[in-house]
Amino acid sequence: MLDDDAEIHALFAGAPTTTQFKKLRKRIVRNTREAIEQYGMVEPGGKWLVCLSGGKDSYTLLAVLHELKWRGLLPVDLLACNLDQGQPGFPATVLPEFLSQNGVDHHIEYQDTYSIVVDKVPQGRTFCALCSRLRRGNLYRIAREQGCSAVVLGHHRDDILETFFMNLFHGGRLATMPPKLLNDAGDLFVYRPLAHVAEADCDRFARAMNYPIIPCDLCGSQDGLQRQQVKQILDGWEATSPGRRQVMFRALMNARPSHLLDPKLFDFAGLLRNSDKLPELPDPR
Repeated sequence: MLDDDAEIHALFAGAPTTTQFKKLRKRIVRNTREAIEQYGMVEPGGKWLVCLSGGKDSYTLLAVLHELKWRGLLPVDLLACNLDQGQPGFPATVLPEFLSQNGVDHHIEYQDTYSIVVDKVPQGRTFCALCSRLRRGNLYRIAREQGCSAVVLGHHRDDILETFFMNLFHGGRLATMPPKLLNDAGDLFVYRPLAHVAEADCDRFARAMNYPIIPCDLCGSQDGLQRQQVKQILDGWEATSPGRRQVMFRALMNARPSHLLDPKLFDFAGLLRNSDKLPELPDPR
């Protein structure tokens, strides 16, 4: 069914017909569907705000979600959204034209967060943290205004792994981006349906589809970012031991609190040997 060119969503129109691409497409669709089901992302009457940056990951997310919905496998409404943050040189017409041409319901909003970031962040420091907070706040607001129940992001498996190691190396905690999160206000879910999808697959897919990629010139071009350093470490491990990323990702799904050191997750103090346990008293009745 996925290989029938007569039965294909517009966002997949013109897809390569090679066996290699068909396998790639099937893998991405399968991994996305597995994550959606495994983490309970679908709710009756849901409406998702699908956030688009114009990068390879967000195009992949958009195409796969619309494919699943079109085939009756994702019973939610989808609203694509791009937040134009006022970056100098941002090609503001690319996404609206692409979405209109492909018949995708969308909302485009302009908010000049770039000027705020440049004004508030000291020279030489990276923009990512403040930029992310401002972007997320605006997306939450847009989701509420549009009647959405969830904000959907294009973070993939490698983003999740990199965030884990950033927290490990720099934050002193074991944490990462969860596939499903409730926002602080408790009124919106945050979903990451590409949680099981490799970054390399997103890259190959978006390039093969020839989507109009918009590079991130605000933070992606800054040198010395912690995320780039972690990515280089993971690339090195993957080069020497192919498949290492997937093994580490599976570890995040197989946590054992009794074999870590957090007493809030496991009652170490209350752990007893069999000889320390009180014997059961006979029933007096």
